[in-house]
Amino acid sequence: MRRVVVTGMGLVTPLGNVLEQVWQRLLAGESGIKQVVKFRTHDLACRIGGEIFTSEEIDALPAEATTEKRFANDLSLTSKERRRMDPFVQYAVAASATAIADSGYIAETEEEQERTGVLIGSGIGGIRSFEETSLLLEKEGARRIGPFVLPYSLINILSGEVAQRHGYRGANYSVVSACSTGAHALGEGARLIKGGDVDVMVVGGAEASVSRLSFGVFCAVRALSTGYNERAEQASRPWDKARDGFVMSEGAGVLVLEEYEHAKRRGARIYAEIRGYGLSGDAYHVTAPDPSGDGPFRAMKQAFRTAGLPAERVGYGNAHSTSTPLGDDIELRTIERVYAADAEGLSVSSTKSSIGHTLGAAGALEAIFAVRTLLSGDMPPTLNLSEPSVESAIDRIALKSRHKKLEAVFSNSFGFGGTNACLVFARC
Repeated sequence: MRRVVVTGMGLVTPLGNVLEQVWQRLLAGESGIKQVVKFRTHDLACRIGGEIFTSEEIDALPAEATTEKRFANDLSLTSKERRRMDPFVQYAVAASATAIADSGYIAETEEEQERTGVLIGSGIGGIRSFEETSLLLEKEGARRIGPFVLPYSLINILSGEVAQRHGYRGANYSVVSACSTGAHALGEGARLIKGGDVDVMVVGGAEASVSRLSFGVFCAVRALSTGYNERAEQASRPWDKARDGFVMSEGAGVLVLEEYEHAKRRGARIYAEIRGYGLSGDAYHVTAPDPSGDGPFRAMKQAFRTAGLPAERVGYGNAHSTSTPLGDDIELRTIERVYAADAEGLSVSSTKSSIGHTLGAAGALEAIFAVRTLLSGDMPPTLNLSEPSVESAIDRIALKSRHKKLEAVFSNSFGFGGTNACLVFARC
């Protein structure tokens, strides 16, 4: 059986776009959630989010906005490239370039190019471009619409753009599964390598959902936090009794996956091995999770089974928990069911408490954080967890990071439509 390992990682987040800097900020309990300043929020029930800025955008912010600590992301793109690309494509291109450089992999020969693929997805794609173009159409007419709006708003353009920039001619497509997208991209990319279709896959997720339109529609389904508009950093509070919805954020996470022997032959640094992948469907409701947690349970059991690891050897989990009243406790009870008598030895945290919910990028970003946790044993905290809504034997790493020696970790992702995914990473 071909084995799959992680050899490169890159990200773009509201806390920055350099992994080690972001990692230290996570461990220190910093938050990227602030008052939204890119668009009008006066009539929106939720007015906070995890925004991403270029240095130019930081410089252009009004004085009152710059009093808060905001991190600029140098996206390594020209102003011309930024003008034609929806931001979600910009984030994916930047994170991919970082991950590929981190891996040290260069597809030099035609065979190497054909054995390297790209699979980067998004939950909602170019919503900012469609929103802005619709307003432009009504205000100034059809002749003002540019030729790049459509191609650079399509979700599969993520994989196409990255492949074109790096000359990768293997498998090239995207997955779209709401907030499970990033995790599914990793799992399906690993399957392509295991099946022998390719030797290397660039995989992940990207989202630029912090827009007036997306805030409006997510407020309409009562998914977003509305009670912390004046206390933004306290709004994302997984498992806490006072939580009232998730905080919208944006970003990208990209990993380079590689067949183990291929990585060894070129002397690559190996971060971890993808040992397990599980996926399932609830078949229950368009937005609400199944109260039984049966779908996530089956995804986790499948991931642990394919990993060949008993639960007691998987000591940490990066939970999906988003700070919604229903979902957090259902996931916690599901994890307890998977671990049974071993739950007391498990630690989990939700890094969404620091960076918010990045929708289609979440699974990839949280996989990166899970791998980073595995490497050092430093477990990022769950911020704002002051009063748990339910008691549990599971350590939820409230407020402050902790350290533990780890052999393996898991990462959960669940999404609208009842789609579930779980990944298990182990030391290699």
